[in-house]
Amino acid sequence: MHSSQRELEKQTKIDYSMSRGPGGQRRDKKKTGVRLHHLPSGLVVQVDDQRLQTQNKKTAFMILAKKLGRICQRRKKRVATKPPRWAKEKRIMIKKHRSFKKRLRGKGGSDDT
Repeated sequence: MHSSQRELEKQTKIDYSMSRGPGGQRRDKKKTGVRLHHLPSGLVVQVDDQRLQTQNKKTAFMILAKKLGRICQRRKKRVATKPPRWAKEKRIMIKKHRSFKKRLRGKGGSDDT
């Protein structure tokens, strides 16, 4: 993960936009929405929840840092397991029961084995 906020800011292109939603006349006049484009990874984060640009910027950097953290994490390798014996036996019993019911649907409805 990134060592500091400044390093993250250097790697990020910041765009400001008019935000939507409630907030009154100030929100209609000011560019309070923030869009961050992280150039090395290509991630884009857009926030326009708050009335103040600084709050939106802070929130956007927090979200971006979380996303980058998730990308940097290595996934654990899946350990292959096989189903236990009782599960296999149960599955086979269910199949036999189903096939028996289907055999009864045949001609005459009797067990023709």
